[in-house]
Amino acid sequence: MNEMNELIFTVSQLNGHIKELLEADPMLDRVMVRGELSNYKIYPSGHHYFTMKDGESSLKCVMFRSSASRLRFRPESGMSVTAAGRVSVYPRDGAYQLYVSGLMPEGTGDLQVAFEQLKAKLAEEGLFDPAHKKPLPAFPRRVAVITSGAGAAVHDIIRVLGKRWPMAKILVLPVRVQGAEAPPEIVGAIQYANRYHVADVIITGRGGGSIEDLWAFNDERVARAIYASELPIISAVGHEPDVTIADYVADRRAATPSNAAEIVGPDMVDVLAGVAQNGVRLQQGMDKKLDRLSRRLEELSTRPALTDPEVYLGAKRMALDYVRASLSSAGEQTVAEARRRYVALAAKLDALSPLKVLGRGYSIVEKDGAAVRQASELAAGDEINVKLSGGDLDCVVKEVHSGGREKEL
Repeated sequence: MNEMNELIFTVSQLNGHIKELLEADPMLDRVMVRGELSNYKIYPSGHHYFTMKDGESSLKCVMFRSSASRLRFRPESGMSVTAAGRVSVYPRDGAYQLYVSGLMPEGTGDLQVAFEQLKAKLAEEGLFDPAHKKPLPAFPRRVAVITSGAGAAVHDIIRVLGKRWPMAKILVLPVRVQGAEAPPEIVGAIQYANRYHVADVIITGRGGGSIEDLWAFNDERVARAIYASELPIISAVGHEPDVTIADYVADRRAATPSNAAEIVGPDMVDVLAGVAQNGVRLQQGMDKKLDRLSRRLEELSTRPALTDPEVYLGAKRMALDYVRASLSSAGEQTVAEARRRYVALAAKLDALSPLKVLGRGYSIVEKDGAAVRQASELAAGDEINVKLSGGDLDCVVKEVHSGGREKEL
């Protein structure tokens, strides 16, 4: 019984003993595990909790905030990864788990996964929308170059732009283009150029390199600074095959820094040739116009109005007299015709006048201001008015007879 008592552990003791055994195994201190992420969750503390599984088993995992902050892509459930870490026991639950220090996506590098994830995210937000891209100035007076002050890119830009468009003033805003400090410096330079409007257009970029070397231009902060810029931006990162997030967001993408210098301004030789050609066209146009005006002047100089103004004015006076006489005659005829029409209409109106009827011995009987046409319209005792050619009679009907007999008033 005493021997058995020596083997009795508390739960905490047993979990602690197992934890010590696992941590003492050098194979479990640094282990690589391949599997599929499941139930991936990020807690407010910054710690990541998830499960790795294959076709037959599952393994609980935790990645603390310090390790998770070094991730360059966003892990998601269903993603196949390889995890590096150590195996230990969480004494409170008595469950062993993998304490992950790093994750690597299967089939491709973590930077490439991060690139594709950020590209999809920003595209969905509209940062690559062509409608948002600003036009470049045709003849820039000032060009801001945001790149390393010691790199080959800035020298290529200065050399090419100085040869093609020497009228432009180049302002170099030196920044780091590689490393953790590079993104905030690039963002700060873009914001500075916009705040003080130091240039008409911005070129930002660097020479070629690996995806790790170019990663500052795949940073979300840089992408959003380019999108928010009021000044147009040309992205000139790497060489022709290299494409970064900055290339997608920028208003124009240049294949190389030298190509950016070719895009940002015109070629002075072409501009001067165009000016000369336009000068020739302008001279030809002026010569044609002067020749046309000269012929017109010669034609006008033979006109009577210029050769003998008095004769010309005399002829115009005669024409004016003729027009005046014609207008006067036409006016008189119009008035006479209107007078004739007036007389005819007045005669017709007079013939229809009731006064003419009264003049021939007839009278008009009215009751309450209305003419009476039938005897049946009146009754004995009605007051009537009889209009004669020489005046009116106010009468009272004494008796009404039908059948044509005269009425007694």
